[in-house]
Amino acid sequence: MEVNYGSRRTVVGARYGMRDWLAQRVTAVLMALFTLVVLAQVIFSRGPIGYDNWAGIFHPQWMKALTFATIVALLYHVWVGMRDVLMDYVKPVGIRLVLQILVIVWLLGCAGWAIQVLWRV
Repeated sequence: MEVNYGSRRTVVGARYGMRDWLAQRVTAVLMALFTLVVLAQVIFSRGPIGYDNWAGIFHPQWMKALTFATIVALLYHVWVGMRDVLMDYVKPVGIRLVLQILVIVWLLGCAGWAIQVLWRV
């Protein structure tokens, strides 16, 4: 005699939760390391920090590359967080899609602006 305690639930979904959770942690660690590098350069610099010293921190190519990687990490970090917030709290699909597009446009604008600032130094 077989006892049936209910229907068997089939788990479905996008299955990207673990990837995004890990991406949030990895990007956060990269941003923290970048902050420590900049703080170390500011703390160990001589004299008052003016524009010349500040621009000098970001002048070497390795620092520009690290800053660019951090900007990309920050943008991805923000995208994952905003997408999750919008998916959780904005139920009408049309409104959620419009808001997600606005977030993407805003982040691309921020990326362009950050690249301009970075390579002007």
